Amino acid sequence: ADESSGYESESAGGERSAAAEGGTRGRQRRARTAFTSEQVCRLEKTFQRQKYLGASERRKLAAALQLSEMQIKTWFQNRRMKLKRQI
Repeated sequence: ADESSGYESESAGGERSAAAEGGTRGRQRRARTAFTSEQVCRLEKTFQRQKYLGASERRKLAAALQLSEMQIKTWFQNRRMKLKRQI
């Protein structure tokens, strides 16, 4: 059974998520990435310097942290939303 990450967007679109859980219709949800403390530390330091990454910066950071570019992109999107909520 998939565990929720706690994001509100996961509960939206009830029919789709119910179909995905059944496994017979729709795509399976990708497993949530468990970032290591070292990865989070490096991501946070980078975020403090710059809120947005260009493609080349994202590629370099992904290679250094052994993550995909999509994981880096998503982490930065989520981190910017967290900052927006805090402000």
